[in-house]
Amino acid sequence: MPLEHFAPWRALGGGALIGLAASLLLLTSGRVSGVSSMVAGLVRPVPGDTSWRALFLIGLIAAGVAAVAIAPESIAPAPRSLAVLAVAGLLVGAGTWIGSGCTSGHGVCGISRGSGRSIVATLTFMATAFASVALFRWLGGAS
Repeated sequence: MPLEHFAPWRALGGGALIGLAASLLLLTSGRVSGVSSMVAGLVRPVPGDTSWRALFLIGLIAAGVAAVAIAPESIAPAPRSLAVLAVAGLLVGAGTWIGSGCTSGHGVCGISRGSGRSIVATLTFMATAFASVALFRWLGGAS
């Protein structure tokens, strides 16, 4: 497995920032930073409960834009076609619906709170991801 692009310090820094953002949201508002739930709350809004969701999501997008502006080499072009990315996005959306949450809600927030449901969900989607990559490579797909 090629590791020429492995950047442990960037990964550590990014993980720390995700943890900090999730912790600050929980400490300041009592809300869990599950991104799929935030988006769902904007699609089916509850009066008085949309501004924090919109601001958090705007912050996620702004951070990505800032990263590209500061270090454009850190964001690589998509290695797949738009159609493949769209299907993958739909599958991820279906998975978050079936699993009642996403990687940020279960993997970051749920595990840190000791939720057994989130531990099972995280183990399930990680095992599925590993199996999907292994199958794709075994079938001759690019790495």
